[in-house]
Amino acid sequence: MNAPVDSFHPLLRLLHGLMAVLVIAMLFLGVTMVASVDGSQPQLVGWHKQLGLALLVLLSARLLVRAFTARPALPASVTPWQRRAAGAVHLALYGLLLGQILVGWAMQGAADYPLRFALWRIPALVGADPDLYGILRCAHGWIAYGLFALILVHAAAALVHGLLRRDGVWTSMWRLRQGGKRPGNTRR
Repeated sequence: MNAPVDSFHPLLRLLHGLMAVLVIAMLFLGVTMVASVDGSQPQLVGWHKQLGLALLVLLSARLLVRAFTARPALPASVTPWQRRAAGAVHLALYGLLLGQILVGWAMQGAADYPLRFALWRIPALVGADPDLYGILRCAHGWIAYGLFALILVHAAAALVHGLLRRDGVWTSMWRLRQGGKRPGNTRR
């Protein structure tokens, strides 16, 4: 059994920060490229695809690090329903992120667009199918709305813990170096 810790592993905190920036950038880039009517749309789409695949790599790394590192206990002031809600929001964020990336990847195959990540050609998840492309494109948009809503909930909860409650939840993710040990064994 791992000894209790008072902050997340530094690599997990780094991945959290990188992913937060990329996910927010992706949401705004997605809205911009869909609304774009000038010649910048192909470049925006290219960036969106590359960032989406980079997010898949980061998400995979994050899930691995999360599986093998200790996580700090939530403070006793967090009620059971809040613990369940926090767990559900985290699970939904991971699920929607993975789903969004996979739907975007499948969408490219359905549109018969080649997908590349850096120098590698990425195999299509599905064959060319215009009808499937339409369904996947719609799903991609709705998942983005869901992600945006969950990000707002997650950020609001983090701000409540950091600014109002000051109970250590915020600093467990954002302190610059890992602190000492703290009693407790409830994992997030």
